[in-house]
Amino acid sequence: MKTKKIVVFSLCAVVPMMCLGLLAHLIGNPVVTMALSSLAMMLPLLAVVVTQLIYKEPVLRGLGVSFKLNRWWFVGALLMPVLAMAILAVSLLMPGAYWNVESETVRMALDQMPAGMGPWGMIAITLVSGIFAGATINALFAFGEEIGWRGFLVKEFEGKNFMTLSLVSGVIWGFWHFPLILNGHNYPQHPVIGVFMMVLMCVALTPMFLYFRQKSGSVIVPAIMHGTFNAVVGVSNIFVAPANDLLIGGPGLAGIVVILLFDLLLYLYDRFISMEHIFTSKIR
Repeated sequence: MKTKKIVVFSLCAVVPMMCLGLLAHLIGNPVVTMALSSLAMMLPLLAVVVTQLIYKEPVLRGLGVSFKLNRWWFVGALLMPVLAMAILAVSLLMPGAYWNVESETVRMALDQMPAGMGPWGMIAITLVSGIFAGATINALFAFGEEIGWRGFLVKEFEGKNFMTLSLVSGVIWGFWHFPLILNGHNYPQHPVIGVFMMVLMCVALTPMFLYFRQKSGSVIVPAIMHGTFNAVVGVSNIFVAPANDLLIGGPGLAGIVVILLFDLLLYLYDRFISMEHIFTSKIR
């Protein structure tokens, strides 16, 4: 493991992110902050390119960029709507939370749909369209991140334990978001505490994304999962009130709990059914 190289990569990813965060702060517009968050997803890719050029190594070779299809591509994409529905269910169990179909957002959305569609039809459309978006435009943006977290870092951590990489890369990934989080992204009600919540969510998500990257042999798969997760996880925020950003939704406590439970199920599958023991093996 080249520690210095990993530090260079991290700085190349974080420093431009801080510049975007400063720009978002100066403009002070939530819509602009959201747009900048999409642009920010390309910064890890830029960091990979710069780092590889500094060290005079091939830019993308050996980073898991493969389009060879296998079943893990489809399992990964379809898992995200299941995750979103589980997060919705757990969000409703949070203190004071309740099912809400009377909000202006829900009413406006239902007005645009065929008569009789109802909230569950709206959820179904959101999940199906999320799968499509996650495999196309969202995956393109998510690739900008995943080539860093599940591409570059996997290569640099070769020979290290799976869980060691999960923890370190999850912390880097989560902390990398801090400039936008402080500007209200994901946790507009609690931007400071939100920085730590984002780190926790990313640490929780990393074993799942990394497991599918290893099983599929391609960094494209976690990019699709990442893109689909972003597209469907907002269901909780639409239908659960009050919208406490520390409790409900993917970035909230409900999401973190559900993701950790899915990590446990993956571990049990890996340990007792798959028998590959990826969770307890070394990265290769």
